[in-house]
Amino acid sequence: MPAACRKPLWLLPNLLSLDAPLVAMAWLFVFAKTWRLGYHPWEAYASLGLAVWIIYVADRLLDASLSAGTTIGLEARHRFHAGHRRIFSIGLLVALVVAVTLVVTKMPMAIYKHLLLGGVMVAGFFGLSMLSSQDPRELPHSKNILAGATFAFGTAMTAHIYRYEYDIYEMLFSREFLSFAVLCMLNISAIDLWQHASRTTDREVKASDELALTLPLTLLGAAALAYALLDEQQGSRPFFHAILTGAGLLYVLNRVRSCFSMDALRVLADVALLIPVLVFLLASLPDGR
Repeated sequence: MPAACRKPLWLLPNLLSLDAPLVAMAWLFVFAKTWRLGYHPWEAYASLGLAVWIIYVADRLLDASLSAGTTIGLEARHRFHAGHRRIFSIGLLVALVVAVTLVVTKMPMAIYKHLLLGGVMVAGFFGLSMLSSQDPRELPHSKNILAGATFAFGTAMTAHIYRYEYDIYEMLFSREFLSFAVLCMLNISAIDLWQHASRTTDREVKASDELALTLPLTLLGAAALAYALLDEQQGSRPFFHAILTGAGLLYVLNRVRSCFSMDALRVLADVALLIPVLVFLLASLPDGR
C-alpha cells in the first residue's frame, strides 16, 4: 500500500465508525451505575453499540452520496466509507439484522414504548442531513443539536428501560440526561465550529464561533459543579464529575486546537468523552480510594 494511502492506527476507529458506539456503550455503563441498576445485561450494550454504528455508517454513506459522486472536499471518514461502500453496506445490513434480533428476543418490553420517539428523532436527523445546505460556510446547528439529543436519548434510554418504576418523562427531565445531552451537542458542534473558524479570516466570525462553544461549555461546567455539590446523598456526584471533566477537556481542546489536524481533533473530541468515564470510575470508589 502506498505511504500516502496508509491511515494511522489512531484514526481507524473514526474511519470505521467505531468511535461513537464505544462512547455510547461507555456512557451507558455510567448511566447504569448512576441509576443503580441491579440487572443490566450484555445485550443492552450490544444493541446500543450496533444501533449507533448503523446510524453513523448510514449517515456517512448518505453524506458521500449527496456529494454528487465525487470525493473532492469530503472528509477522511466520508472518503473511506465511499471507497468501501459495498463492504459497509453489507456490514450495515448484517448489523441491522443482529440488532433487530437482539431487541425482539432479548430486550425488555419497555423498550417498545420509547422506540417511537427514538425513531422520530433518528428520522428527523436524516431529514435534516438531506435538507441541510452543503455550503461549508453555513453551520448545521439544528442538525448538530438533534444529533446530540438523539445520541443522548438512545444511550440513557437503554439504561432507563431497566428502571421499571420510572416513566420516560422522569428520564427526559433528569439532571443526568439533560447535562449529558448538552455535552453531546457541544461535542458534535465543536468540530463544525472549528472547521468553520479555520475557513475564514474574518475576526468577527472567528470570535462568534469561539463564543458559541466556550460560553455553553462554561455554563455546562458550572451546572455540573453545582449539581455535584447539591447532591447531598452523593449518589450522582461521580456522574456530574464526569460531565464537568468532559466540558473541561473540550474547553482545553478548543484552546489548543491550532496544534492539531482536523482528523486528530475528531479523535481527541471522542477521547474527551471517554476520559470522563475513567473519572467516574475513580470518583465512584468507596471513600474516594
